[in-house]
Parts: sequence; C-alpha cells; structure tokens
Amino acid sequence: MGALPQPIPNLPGWRRLALADVGSTNTEALRLAAGGDPGNLWVTADRQLQGKGRNGRTWISEAGNLYASLLLIDPATRTALANLPLVAALAVYETLKPYFAKTPYALAIKWPNDILVDRQKINGILLESAGLSDGHLAVVIGCGINCVHHPDNPLYPATDLAACGVSVDPVTLFDQLSDAFAKHLSLWNRGAGFHIIRERWLMAAGGIGRQVTVNNGDFSITGMFEEIDHDGYLCLKLDDGSRQKISAGDLFFDREEK
Repeated sequence: MGALPQPIPNLPGWRRLALADVGSTNTEALRLAAGGDPGNLWVTADRQLQGKGRNGRTWISEAGNLYASLLLIDPATRTALANLPLVAALAVYETLKPYFAKTPYALAIKWPNDILVDRQKINGILLESAGLSDGHLAVVIGCGINCVHHPDNPLYPATDLAACGVSVDPVTLFDQLSDAFAKHLSLWNRGAGFHIIRERWLMAAGGIGRQVTVNNGDFSITGMFEEIDHDGYLCLKLDDGSRQKISAGDLFFDREEK
C-alpha cells in the first residue's frame, strides 16, 4: 500500500502526503484531485524526477531541497484566482524572512512570485489548475525552495540557502512554509482580503520605481515599475507617460540580460 495523507500538527483541516521520489509534486496533486481528494492537501517529495518550471522549463529537483505542492479545490472565484500567485510569493517570502533577519534588505520579491537574495533567485513557484469531472476546479501551487543546491545556468541567476550561510533542512522548512500558507490564505480570504496581501507584497517587492523589462513570449516591454494595482496587475509607466498593465511575464531589472 502506498503512502497516505496525514494530518499536519497544529493546522486543523490540513493534510500532507510525504513521498520519496515522484515525477512532479504538481502532477501528483492534480492526479489526487481527479480522484476526488477534497483539497487542503500538501504533496511533498524528497526528489522530483520530472520537476516543472514556468513555460515548460525543467526545474532541477535533486534531493536536499524542498519540493511541495498545495492542492486547493475551488479556492476563489476565477477573477480572484489571478492574484493567487502574489499570495504564494508572500507566504514563501515570510517563510524565508527570519533566516535573513540580520540582512533584511537582501531578501525581496521579484514580480510576480520569485524570491531573491541579493538579486539571485532562491525559489520556484508554479501554479496549475484543472477542471474536475464534478464541475469543481483544482488549483495546485507548486513551491520549490533551494536549500542546498541550485541550477548553474538558469534564465535568472540563482542561489541556495546553504550558499547564503543558512542551514535548514526541508522538513523544518516545510513546517514553516505550511504555517505561512495557512496564514496568508486566511488573510486573502478567497480574494476578499487581497488589499492586505497587496500592501504587504509591495513592502517586500524589489524594483519598484526602477526601470524594468517584462517578456512574456508575445511581447517585450520596458518601463518604470510603479506598483501592482488592486487586481494584482503589474503597472508600468512607459517613456511616453502612458501606463501599461501586465498580467504575466518574466521581469528583468535594467542592465540585466533579457
């Protein structure tokens, strides 16, 4: 018999399925949703054999890092789901923040949901969704945090906690991550509390007031990063004074490789 989900201590209503090797924690979570799992379920793994990043990129997933995917069923309206990546980013940021208390300015969120340490990426977040046969919507938030190793040649420079002088094992880090997600999803309140998330996200964000470029495959646009609006869109002020709202893409600070 395979592993079964277990209650998470001190988090009533939340469960965890802890696996050794798995193709992808996101894929496993979606498979469980299709089989009728009610959600509020974390799927973790020691190693992913087919880890996934945004836009079909491979996510390096060797043992020693944290790999965790959270399954939610109908977590909000379709409109409110657009700002769920920002909720996830803030939860990961708050998980890591205590480890950088002596250097608070080193840690920042890069829109929409990358966490940077001295402008080097230390995590990956991938949201996926699928309609279920009973009409409900399964949403999975995949979170990878680099504990002891990181990719050598990613699209964006990367680092890991050990390289930053932080020693923490994935089990301990998961306990803190699951607490942070429960807290921030409660604050978000299915979208009704996004104003709280937005305010805290902006306080943690890197690059506000700076020139940035956003690529999303269909276009590349450069402007000054003004804010995220009340719907979660990135707002750029262009050279001609106009304002552009962007819902998705890869953000690069000025003078970085595009």
